[in-house]
Amino acid sequence: VQLVESGGGLVQAGGSLRLSCAASGRTFRSVTMGWFRQAPEKEREFVASITWGIGSTRYADSVKGRFTISKDNVENLVYLRMNSLKPEDTAVYYCASSGAVSSPYGYEYDTWGQGTQVTVSS
Repeated sequence: VQLVESGGGLVQAGGSLRLSCAASGRTFRSVTMGWFRQAPEKEREFVASITWGIGSTRYADSVKGRFTISKDNVENLVYLRMNSLKPEDTAVYYCASSGAVSSPYGYEYDTWGQGTQVTVSS
């Protein structure tokens, strides 16, 4: 599986962005797609995940009610809609693929994209 993210950028606090992740290759091996983020000098953290099958979703507490993960099974795309952005959401956002179901753990994801920068100004 190969993953390519897009859609990052600079936005003011309170604004919105939508990230996209295009999956290609042996996507049949992927059960769950996740979004993670890593801010400077901080550890990578889980943001959201969705299963390709029934679309079961999972969110980190810090983004619940603000972010929405969705998918397009036909085009093998996964999206992360981010609303009400805060400066603390500033990070490089990565999409990742896992053979596990709805995992929030990075070590259970075996394929990662290159990341896309999201910067939220105050």
